[in-house]
Amino acid sequence: MLKHPEDKKIDPASVAQKSLLAHFAVLPDPRIERRKCHDLVEVLVIAVCTLLCGGETFNDMEDFGHAKYDWFKTFLKLAHGIPSHDTFNRVFAALDPQEFLDCFLRWTQSLREAVAQEIVALDGKALRRAMNKGQHVRYVVSAWAESNGLVLGQLKVNDKSNEITAVPELLRVLELSGCIVTTDAMGCQKKIAKEIIEADADYVLALKGNQEKVHEEIKAFLDDVLAQRQAPRPRGAKLSPDAAQLASWETVEKDHGRLEIRRYYQSDHLDWFADRSQWEKLQSVGMVESVRVVDGTPTVERRYYLASLPLGVETFARAVRSHWGVENKVHWIMDVSFREDQSRARTGHAAENLATLRRLALNLLRRDKTKKRGIRGKQLNAGWDHAYLLRLLGI
Repeated sequence: MLKHPEDKKIDPASVAQKSLLAHFAVLPDPRIERRKCHDLVEVLVIAVCTLLCGGETFNDMEDFGHAKYDWFKTFLKLAHGIPSHDTFNRVFAALDPQEFLDCFLRWTQSLREAVAQEIVALDGKALRRAMNKGQHVRYVVSAWAESNGLVLGQLKVNDKSNEITAVPELLRVLELSGCIVTTDAMGCQKKIAKEIIEADADYVLALKGNQEKVHEEIKAFLDDVLAQRQAPRPRGAKLSPDAAQLASWETVEKDHGRLEIRRYYQSDHLDWFADRSQWEKLQSVGMVESVRVVDGTPTVERRYYLASLPLGVETFARAVRSHWGVENKVHWIMDVSFREDQSRARTGHAAENLATLRRLALNLLRRDKTKKRGIRGKQLNAGWDHAYLLRLLGI
């Protein structure tokens, strides 16, 4: 690792294994050799620095490069100066998204720490403006590791219906042994359950209308068992075995005048479920009852799940609760801090590669613990403080 940016230019072989630059250095360059003016690593470094400091577009990358030219020269060669916005566009449009994803996966795996039963949440997000007239909205499916606070990887799909086919592809390239994989209802498929088990992981799959029959059966069973638990009983009357052994867990949160009570229920009594054998290693079913009280008005919502987990309601509750992290800590941040919904990059592979680069930048910002600020605050600090920006890059 470089001791100081003035010491020498970057030599990828001298950079520590966890350094992002070392992983960029082995990324295949898609450009014709005789037409290259700018080193691929330098293009990528300027691009990711732009995102780390709050920039968004290829024009931002060019302007940021010129504004920080003297600083970049302390550790980049920049033999032909700063790339133009058209060069950034062409590079990201031509870059093989699978090769870039492989680079991303190797880097995140080098940062990732082993966590027993880590929750890995899979969910899709739209790239709403990254399309030409007549094209479908593009989507990416991201994998979020809750305990590590890392986006492990992402894949682009053409439309929401294809998210089902993208999830197995993403599962095959991730290291998931010992993890608990969660999905929303779109990922509740027998094939996906099988893929997760084959990856030596467990699953908690949300149920909705896409598995209408299964959803209705699980809902009827759990609603009935819970009703038995809650109904008044004559003294000495015994609960049914299903009701007696229904595991439960409750959490209460109060925030800004809002009260939210979550009650988690789990059962491993599945002899009644005719389709049990069709779901790989299915061991339990669960329900979450959310009671929200806002300005004195209560609302109640119930959600239902299939799980390969044995009975252990606190683990089930943690998996369900952690799944929401992909929405709050990835998708929301992508739109608020990185303005992903406003990105119009759509030539070639540019949309997918920029989506990967944003998640890479998010990982860099999240793994830094020296600043007790949110993502937007860290972006501001990176723009103001060269030493902090270098620290984010691992230099």
